[in-house]
Amino acid sequence: MIVFLYGIVLFALGIYSYFLIDPNITFFQSKYWVAFRDWAVYLGYYRRDISWIVYLVLLILLFIFHFIFLKKFKDYSVVRIAGMIALFGCISYPFISHDLFNYLFDARILTHYGLNPYTHTALDFQKDLWTRFMHWTHRTYPYGPTFLPLTLIPSFLGLGKFSITFFLYKLMNGALFLLSTYLLNKTNKKAAMLFATSPLIIVEGIINTHNDLIAVSLGLIGIYYLGKKHNIWARTFFLLSVGIKYITVPIVALGTSLKMNRYTQLLFVGQGLLILYACYKMEIQPWYFLSFFVFVPYFPDILEKLNILFFGLLISYYPFIRFGDWTVKTVALKREIVFIVAFIQIVYLITYYLLRKRKFLTR
Repeated sequence: MIVFLYGIVLFALGIYSYFLIDPNITFFQSKYWVAFRDWAVYLGYYRRDISWIVYLVLLILLFIFHFIFLKKFKDYSVVRIAGMIALFGCISYPFISHDLFNYLFDARILTHYGLNPYTHTALDFQKDLWTRFMHWTHRTYPYGPTFLPLTLIPSFLGLGKFSITFFLYKLMNGALFLLSTYLLNKTNKKAAMLFATSPLIIVEGIINTHNDLIAVSLGLIGIYYLGKKHNIWARTFFLLSVGIKYITVPIVALGTSLKMNRYTQLLFVGQGLLILYACYKMEIQPWYFLSFFVFVPYFPDILEKLNILFFGLLISYYPFIRFGDWTVKTVALKREIVFIVAFIQIVYLITYYLLRKRKFLTR
């Protein structure tokens, strides 16, 4: 019954993701699709007060089920749950991000036009209809050498059709997520459940489809091989992970042990510092924090305690969902939300560890 109810929440979240669909997108030539899209666009664009409440309720439900699964993780099949998440993720729309459309067009520059995305921008192809769905059309390819070959797979198989390419990429993203969860489950079931059902992973990695999830998935596959003493395969997947976006670079320095120690703690802190640097250098973006999960086999308990921060990061989308744009005021409001929640998170962690230390000393 719990899994069934969770499936209903995931389905509702998939439906909600179309509230902020680009009105120019027509996935299917069907009167039923048009009726659904028009209804979703009305609620997402013209009844933002309702849209925000729906998002908040769904987000709270995601965290409730996340905690239920973590509390009784031995009673549920994490692979089946992850498969359900991946399935609903494949048919969802990236409602708070346009990055997926950039991924698709960057690959299209090579597969359709035969040109180099590292030297050409979307602005060079302004007549291409795919550019209507993009942001940051002025930049050249910003990612590492690993990611482009992966995006070429759905781009070639999509045969130049936007809808097919879109859903093929979502399918590839979901398949890597499912594979990494399956392998993680073989070594640490609680860590697998934490990873698979994390609302941050679901919203930013599965629905919004940020390539940080692919980097994390490849890193987790590498850690699985590390535990199996297949060091060459492990290091290969670590390099593939780093070649996506570089932010997971600390995993390259992992030793051969899957146990937490001072060294892995240092690497985990280094991962956090890289995330903070990215937020300082550019902007506080919730998906940057996905890279924390590459260390989930080592620090599941710590990552579980960071859910206050993760909830705040997802709540920080309030200004965009409620008001419809990122202006100076809404960006400032977003930062205030994150800073307040980060402060609460820090106070919680300090209090927790002080109480635990006091309990240990009084034994």
